[in-house]
Amino acid sequence: MLNVEMCNVKFKNPVVAASGTFGFGEEYSDIFDVSKLGGICSKGLTLNKKEGNDGIRVFETQGGMLNSVGLQNPGVESFIHNELEEMKKIDTVVIANLGGGSIEEYLQGIIKLNETDIDMLELNISCPNVKCGGMAFGIKSSVAYEVVSKAKEICKKPLIVKLSPNAEDIVDMAEKCVKAGADGLSLINTLKGMAIDIKKRKPIFNNITAGFSGPAVKPVALRMVYEVSKAVDVPIMGIGGITTWQDAVEFIMAGASIIQVGTANFIKPDICLDIINGIENFMKKEKINNLNEIRGIIS
Repeated sequence: MLNVEMCNVKFKNPVVAASGTFGFGEEYSDIFDVSKLGGICSKGLTLNKKEGNDGIRVFETQGGMLNSVGLQNPGVESFIHNELEEMKKIDTVVIANLGGGSIEEYLQGIIKLNETDIDMLELNISCPNVKCGGMAFGIKSSVAYEVVSKAKEICKKPLIVKLSPNAEDIVDMAEKCVKAGADGLSLINTLKGMAIDIKKRKPIFNNITAGFSGPAVKPVALRMVYEVSKAVDVPIMGIGGITTWQDAVEFIMAGASIIQVGTANFIKPDICLDIINGIENFMKKEKINNLNEIRGIIS
């Protein structure tokens, strides 16, 4: 009933833990059976190890949170030799999220990941919480086209391109990425936000701006998934403020094949199970045999 296929990869259900909110999966294994998830998207990787940003990294705000982690990660090589083996033991779809500060870094990372047994590669061209690590590629469609086209030339895995809501034109961005060869799209990444400490009269974050996520971004993300799904003919992973099964169903009705749950994992670590069970119960109640029956039905 809940089975979904995207880019020839079979998911047991449409619920995936989003990059940057679930580590590499093992971190949650003491809390619930993570193999029940449709998939896990790895913490954002870069070619080389990154220590991340200095100062405050996470800040709670109304309706969500701001993060300025700065892509702290062990690097692609370390991921391959350490974390990936444990991820594959979980028995769910493994998606590697890859960012980069230059096209060459992206390509070198892809070459290394090509030789692994990851199921998909999510190319992160939008990182608003780092000064150098993808932001430039996710704003202008022409720049995104260049990096995606070069990535597609060498990528041996299904290539999913993660889009930024901060793009100049999200639909044009999506169309250019598909034209460049993207097998699928995921959207949205975090919005660009900020917070100020009024007593210190200074920004909360050393980088001043940070990535804003959580329930407050859902209407924006839903609208963008809807618009993009009508403009391109590739499958979409919908992300942004999903905290309930009802949210997930909305994204599917707007055109998403898969949904990713991010910030909500910090609110309730096993919330993905609630969403999976909620979708299944809804389908039984509404006599829906397959999610294709409701996918993209909003015209």
